[in-house]
Amino acid sequence: MVDDAQDGTPAQDPDGTAADAPDPGQEGRSSTPAPPEDDLVTTQHTLKVGRRTLRYSATTGRVVLREEVVKDDVFTGVEAKAEVFLTSYVLDQPASAPPRPVTFAFNGGPGSSSVWLHLGLLGPRRVQMGDVGALEAPPYALVDNAESLLAVSDLVFIDPVSTGYSRAVKGGKAKSYHGFTGDIESVGEIIRLWTSRNQRWMSPKFLAGESYGTTRAAALAEHLQQRYGMYLNGIMLISSVLDMGSIGLHEPDSDRAFVGFLPTYAAVAHYHGKHGRKALSTVVREAEEYCERDYPWALAQGRRLTGAQRAEHVRKVAGLTGLSPEWVDRADLRIEHLRFFTELLRDQGRVVGRLDSRFTGPAAAGNAELMDADPSHDAIAGPYAAAFNHHVRSELGYESDLHYEQISGKVHPWSFAEFEGRSVDVTPKLARAMRANPHLQVHVAYGWFDGATPYYAAREVLQHLAIPAELDANIEHKYYEAGHMMYVHEPSRLQQSADLADFVARASGRS
Repeated sequence: MVDDAQDGTPAQDPDGTAADAPDPGQEGRSSTPAPPEDDLVTTQHTLKVGRRTLRYSATTGRVVLREEVVKDDVFTGVEAKAEVFLTSYVLDQPASAPPRPVTFAFNGGPGSSSVWLHLGLLGPRRVQMGDVGALEAPPYALVDNAESLLAVSDLVFIDPVSTGYSRAVKGGKAKSYHGFTGDIESVGEIIRLWTSRNQRWMSPKFLAGESYGTTRAAALAEHLQQRYGMYLNGIMLISSVLDMGSIGLHEPDSDRAFVGFLPTYAAVAHYHGKHGRKALSTVVREAEEYCERDYPWALAQGRRLTGAQRAEHVRKVAGLTGLSPEWVDRADLRIEHLRFFTELLRDQGRVVGRLDSRFTGPAAAGNAELMDADPSHDAIAGPYAAAFNHHVRSELGYESDLHYEQISGKVHPWSFAEFEGRSVDVTPKLARAMRANPHLQVHVAYGWFDGATPYYAAREVLQHLAIPAELDANIEHKYYEAGHMMYVHEPSRLQQSADLADFVARASGRS
């Protein structure tokens, strides 16, 4: 986005009047506080990608989010409600060049900023933090990302209200944005504003979301179509969760969730040496076959599963997960994920990471039922905080004394009032978007060792999408030997970057 004041003309309020024009009737009177204004900063940069040198403009800062106000059926104008922080990277090119694709990216939470996709995978700069067994020491490093998606698409990273530097306006309340509908509507409005102000309606458009960001992206695809007539070329679902019932959120005792996690437990057990010399592919396929028929049946039997039959299933679950048969039996074949991460390496005094189960850390107590912290989150939080705070001030020229809320607890309790009495499930919205726009392409990225959004549960949800059979070809699935943020693993980062660039090029009709 271009700062309104850069062309020398006065900035305007949404009603078309000059923002700085004095009101003659106010001379000599005490002035009211100035309304909030965008505070965008633009800088110029280059990035070497192979033999190409990309010249691009980076624009960062807060955009004022305004809402139309109608009182007693009378339109009274617009009111500033929030200031949303974003960072865009736009390739410099001649005005005669065809419009480039643009990707709007965000993470999840709810409560997460976009820093992870921004500096981990998609942006032109990335953090160097090391990986399992070879983590870098503070203060870490920030380097050029030669695999940035900027090579094929302009990028806009959005921090929802109360994350990053995004806040409600002075005197305003953020609560209305801390819920499913308010979040979708506000992020959708920012996308519309950026697209319109930057004259990008004729660009191929994409969404990239991670974790709860995939929930947001699926709902946004339908919302952008219905509200603005903005049809997308593609959405990228990274570590997907479209139906929270599939992983037991809000339904912790659901047998469906226990089934959805089991293949991930098997993959994690393999990584930590519980399957001997078997290949990972062999282990996960065995787990998947068990989950497709026998495991759901065993759980459905309840107390009717006794004797030799029960013992057989106990042995099967224990063998797949690497847990002891005695523990599995006491758990009644139902393995809750946080207990699994705490139990798997208990004999070594270590706990396993939830976001990325390749990581381990020392247990706070040898007899603890649940781990006190996620060692994979401990590994990534510091590097990304250091990298972003340096990048935004020293390289992008944006200064704020606000704390950059990497992951904000201020958004909770998050409202899912729209789903009262049922699972939070956005698959009907994604299916509706695909039926209305049969050109919409969907890329889904899974980490074998992702203990937050297990791959099998996510894939099962997509396999029940209410779309015609011919649209199945619009969905592609990619797997990586890593966790929730699969780009922490360098081979996965390289492969994922190539996969996403290929997806955008194909879905834009430019491959």
